[in-house]
Amino acid sequence: MDRFIINGGTNLLGRVRVSGAKNAAVAILPAVLVSDEVCIIENLPMVSDVIVILDILAELGARVDIIDEHSVRIDATGDISHIVPMDMARNIRATYYFLGALLTRLNKATVPMPGGDDLGPRPIDQHLKAFTAIGGSCEVEYGVVKIDAKHGLSEARVFFDLVTVGATINAMLASVKIDGI
Repeated sequence: MDRFIINGGTNLLGRVRVSGAKNAAVAILPAVLVSDEVCIIENLPMVSDVIVILDILAELGARVDIIDEHSVRIDATGDISHIVPMDMARNIRATYYFLGALLTRLNKATVPMPGGDDLGPRPIDQHLKAFTAIGGSCEVEYGVVKIDAKHGLSEARVFFDLVTVGATINAMLASVKIDGI
């Protein structure tokens, strides 16, 4: 909806709750893995993709507590696995954000290729290009992306071949703790 059109000479009264955006939530939630502190995320739309991301975080080792119908408390300060389970990831596309977050946290990540609805191909070549530029070694085998940065990550210039929001977010997640620019 682009706008509200209001006709009439009466005052408007009431409240409108604006729900959080699913696409923002599925990128923000994996980012808690790069934090050294407990995180509280509010205004979450509790739709299936968000619930799957929360379940994956718990499976990886984070403690996920539902505060209320739109808020969660996530403690990912303990030991975290670098492997996102295939059975949990196959139904949504946004699991690729775990690549950047786990790469920052553990210098390695094993994440299934994006799944979800059949809206066409889900290329991640630009994501892999960014990870390689900052020191990651990437391979895709049997539908699973494996990234390793045995020698750590380092600053680099990352250039994409096309406009890509997802790969930009992932490059930022993977780079957040790199010393440099």
